[in-house]
Amino acid sequence: MADRLVSARWRKSSYSGDNNGACVEVATNLFGLVGVRDSKDPAGPALAFSPAVWSTFVRATKTPH
Repeated sequence: MADRLVSARWRKSSYSGDNNGACVEVATNLFGLVGVRDSKDPAGPALAFSPAVWSTFVRATKTPH
C-alpha cells in the first residue's frame, strides 16, 4: 500500500486556518483509496481507507450529535 501513496496529491481543508502545520491532509486522487496523514509530519506514517469508509467518517463528523 505504501507504494500507492507515492503518487498521492495531499491537500488540507480550505476551512483550515491553522498556519502552524497542525492539520490533517487527505489524498483523494488514488483509485480505491483515500490517504490521510498529519501535515506536520509529511514523511511520517499515513492511514489508508476505502472511499466508502472515508465518506462514512466525513458524514458522521458533519452530523450534529
